[in-house]
Amino acid sequence: MTKDTSMTKENPFEALTPDFILDAVESRGFYSDGRAIALNSYENRVLQIGIEDATPVIAKFYRPNRWTKEQILEEHAYCFELTEQELPVVAPIITQGESLFQYQGYYCALFERKGGHAPELDNLDNLFTLGRFLGRIHRVGQAKEYHHRPALTPQTYGHDSIDYIIEHALPAEVKMPYESIARDLMNLVDERWQRAGQQRNIRVHGDCHVGNILWRDDNPHFVDLDDSRMAPAVQDIWMLLSGEREQQQKQLMEIIEGYQEFCDFNVAELQLVECLRTLRMIYHSAWLARRWHDPAFKFAFPYFGSVQYWQEQILDLRVQFAELQEAPVSLPNY
Repeated sequence: MTKDTSMTKENPFEALTPDFILDAVESRGFYSDGRAIALNSYENRVLQIGIEDATPVIAKFYRPNRWTKEQILEEHAYCFELTEQELPVVAPIITQGESLFQYQGYYCALFERKGGHAPELDNLDNLFTLGRFLGRIHRVGQAKEYHHRPALTPQTYGHDSIDYIIEHALPAEVKMPYESIARDLMNLVDERWQRAGQQRNIRVHGDCHVGNILWRDDNPHFVDLDDSRMAPAVQDIWMLLSGEREQQQKQLMEIIEGYQEFCDFNVAELQLVECLRTLRMIYHSAWLARRWHDPAFKFAFPYFGSVQYWQEQILDLRVQFAELQEAPVSLPNY
C-alpha cells in the first residue's frame, strides 16, 4: 500500500511512513519481514530493513533537493572504484541494473549491512592502519575529478555559511560579536590557505570521523560517503587527531607513515588543519540553521538558535582564533 508522497519544506520526509519505506525496498525485489530500525542520520533518512530469510539491508532515502542525481551517481561511482580495488568501503547494491532509484519522489539506495565498532584512536597501531587505507583510498581519489559535486573551500564552507547565519539565524543580541569574530577568523583562514600554496584537490571521503568508520577483523570499514567532494587530502586526516599538540603529532606521524606506503602526502597541507577545523565549526552552525524546518532537527538539537547557543559559539570561535595564530601541527621527520 502507498500513500500521498507530497513533501513540504517544513517536513521533507513526512511521506516516509513505515508502509512507504517497506514498499520502496520491496520494489527492488527485497521482501521485508516487517522490521525497520531507524539509524542515526539527520541529513538523510537511513533505516535497517529486515529481509525474509536473509541478512537485513540498509535503505537510504536522500534528502530532497540536496544533491542532484548526477552528484549522487558521482559518489556511487567513486565507491565502486574503491571496492574494485578491494578497499573496505560500503558501496550501494546494484538492483535492476542501477545503484540509485527513485520511488515516488525520493532518491533511494540500498546497502549491505556491515557490523563493527568505532576504532580506538588512542591506539597508534590503529592509526597506522587507518593511514594505510586512506592512502589507498586517496590514490584512487586522485585518478579522476568530480565534475558535479562541489569543492570544500573557504568560500563554500566559511564565507557562504557566515552570510547565511547572519541573514537567517542570529538573534539581534549576538549579531555584532558573532559576525566580528567569524569575519576575523575567516581572514586568518584565507591567509593560511594562501600560505599553504596551491593544494591539489582530490576526491575524498569528506566526513571521515569515527562515526563513519566501523572497525572489524582488525581493519576499518568506511561508510557514508554522502559528503564526498573535492578537497585537500588532509580533510580525511585531521578529524582523526585529538588531544594536545604533542599527542596530535604522534598520531599524525603514525597516520602519515601508513599513508605514504601507498600515496604521497603534501606536508604543506598541515597548515590547513586548524583552517579546516574552523570551517567545520562555522559550517555546522549554518547546516543546523538551514535544516531547522525539519522536525527531526528541532527534536535532536533543541538548544540550537538560543542566545546562549550563539554565545557559546562565540567563545569557541575565539579559542579557535588563538589556535589559528599558533604554529601549525608538523611532522619533524618530513
